[in-house]
Amino acid sequence: MATENKNLSNYDKATIPNAKDFRFGIVVSEWNDTITEGLYNGAIAALQDCGALEENITRWNVPGSYELIYGCKKMQLQNVDVVIAIGSVIQGETKHFDFVCDGVTQGIKDLNVQNDTPVIFCVLTDNNMQQSIDRSGGKHGNKGTEAAIAAIKMAELRRNASKRSGSIGY
Repeated sequence: MATENKNLSNYDKATIPNAKDFRFGIVVSEWNDTITEGLYNGAIAALQDCGALEENITRWNVPGSYELIYGCKKMQLQNVDVVIAIGSVIQGETKHFDFVCDGVTQGIKDLNVQNDTPVIFCVLTDNNMQQSIDRSGGKHGNKGTEAAIAAIKMAELRRNASKRSGSIGY
């Protein structure tokens, strides 16, 4: 693997829009909470580093990654500029992994297509716990950090697109 020991979560703050005026919704799966809390902490640290205000960040918990779809759908209605979906699905001995991963991926894609508020996909789909640890603050960085940077950029895109069109929506 080309990125075996590379931390992919570094960002150049000078290239990121200031997040002070954006409102963020974060929906976090309670399943594999050691991993999802690491992802959440990475996201919060990056958001605040880029200017996000604590009072402009709303967190909701859901039981598992599959429930992220419903949680994000409801979060989109909460006057936020962008939603981050944080979850972790780790391969087990059954096909359940495949069904959950496919469902969550398609569900979050559908929310992005059907609604105006972007949903950032921060759901780890790893083969084992070590891979999840490595991607939630370990040797490969923190996918939560990467999701936060994507969220800021998408909130900026949404704001700029709405200014150009005069309104949000279709």
